[in-house]
Amino acid sequence: MQGLRDAIDARIRNVLDGDQRAIATALLTGRRDAISTPVNDAMFISGLGHVLSISGYHMAVVAGVVFFAVRALLALIPALTVGFPIKKWSAAAALGAAAFYLLLSGAEVATQRSFFMTAVVLIAVMVDRRAVTFRTLAVAAMIVLALAPEALVHPSFQMSFAATLGLVALVQIGMPRLFASPDNSASARVALWGGREIMMLALASLVAGLATTPYAAFHFHRVTPYGVVANLAAMPVVSAVVMPAGLLGLLAMPFGLDGVFWRIMGAGIDWMIVVTQWVAALPGAIGRMAAFGTGPLVAASAGIVLLGLLRTPLRWLGAAAVVLAVVWALAVPQPDVLVSADGRNVGVRGKDGRLHLLRTAKDAFLLKEWLAADADPRQPTDASLAEGVSCDEAGCVAQTAAGGLITLALRPDALADDCERAALVVTMRQAPPSCASPLIDQDRLRRQGALALRRTRDGFAVDAVRPKGIDRPWSPAVAGGIEAETNLVTRPAAPRAVDATPSEADLQAED
Repeated sequence: MQGLRDAIDARIRNVLDGDQRAIATALLTGRRDAISTPVNDAMFISGLGHVLSISGYHMAVVAGVVFFAVRALLALIPALTVGFPIKKWSAAAALGAAAFYLLLSGAEVATQRSFFMTAVVLIAVMVDRRAVTFRTLAVAAMIVLALAPEALVHPSFQMSFAATLGLVALVQIGMPRLFASPDNSASARVALWGGREIMMLALASLVAGLATTPYAAFHFHRVTPYGVVANLAAMPVVSAVVMPAGLLGLLAMPFGLDGVFWRIMGAGIDWMIVVTQWVAALPGAIGRMAAFGTGPLVAASAGIVLLGLLRTPLRWLGAAAVVLAVVWALAVPQPDVLVSADGRNVGVRGKDGRLHLLRTAKDAFLLKEWLAADADPRQPTDASLAEGVSCDEAGCVAQTAAGGLITLALRPDALADDCERAALVVTMRQAPPSCASPLIDQDRLRRQGALALRRTRDGFAVDAVRPKGIDRPWSPAVAGGIEAETNLVTRPAAPRAVDATPSEADLQAED
């Protein structure tokens, strides 16, 4: 299979280049590493990032194209149409195509889940059962969880099943009402011009986008305000041009006739790139969301389930749960201090409400995640991150919004001084027992990992990666040392002047 992926990439490379070639390869083989950063960012900002990850949509297109193509070809033979179950034969052929696509694309976890869902639908067709039902979705979910129970907490599982739940509910609730009008009505005349199909496409994009929003906000701290616009403009071309051309190109490869299909695929990809860049450039296209806990996510999930499953007016309890989740997520207070697991990076919320960084080692990924979780548009290299921070050979110091000093002590003499004056001391060293200030030292970081602290009346409330009393097989508690605290009690800090803000060059020299 790896050799086949390499061969496909080589054939596409002979015809396409740049992002055309990279996206075409990603759609067929699952390789996404060659896509340029601007286009990749625009895809996710616009809400079309799901196209790059082979999942339910791609599997459905592949199986659907094969199903209808095989059925249409078999229907040309009257003897087969009358005497044999060509619909079941077509479903079997589509199942085989989906299995081949699963292997070709690398069989990632998200693709495996999509294959199971597609396989359940196709098997339902083969055994004369309704294909698009909540039971089908439930069976697919049980298969996935039986094989990989940890998938439950992964964003791809949550987003794919939430979107599918919304679409199944749309099919069972919305479509019958939309298609129930008499043939001589105004809606029937509009449908002749494709209005009904366009409406269903818009509704499908809207429902899937809304259903996945809570999970995108929780895991990636991002929402896509114009996702419906981008999907409405790009997905018909992807479904009708890009993916079918890719499948035909695969079929034509052994005969050397695949070049024309790669060019058609490239033209469709060009349109998709134009749409993503246009949508990403719209005002307010980058929707940022600060980090929130699992409580709002559970409430939103319960609301989506109630809206999708209930058939009585009680379903509006689901809408109330979703509204509660939104209000709850927006009301979650942001941490005042962040400490990395190695104690080398500390973030302090200043009087301007933004994070400022005390650091002794550069970790661009860590800083990027901290800023994203804070809904902060700045980049890790932004000079404003060092405003209000003073560093020297002994350590770094910054002032919180409440006026207390947070210090990062690097030397024993600095640690002794900070223990007398700081509201909170962070150090990578073993702290002396005589330290009077609240302290985060090497021993605590080793036991609890990274920490987030929120200011309270008596000090700081602590959220840890490994909280007190937690001992799991995949995250065992570290034995030894004093028992971890859940709060750090402070005393009024003695005033101390904060030195002038260092330049970026000074910070680089210190690093």
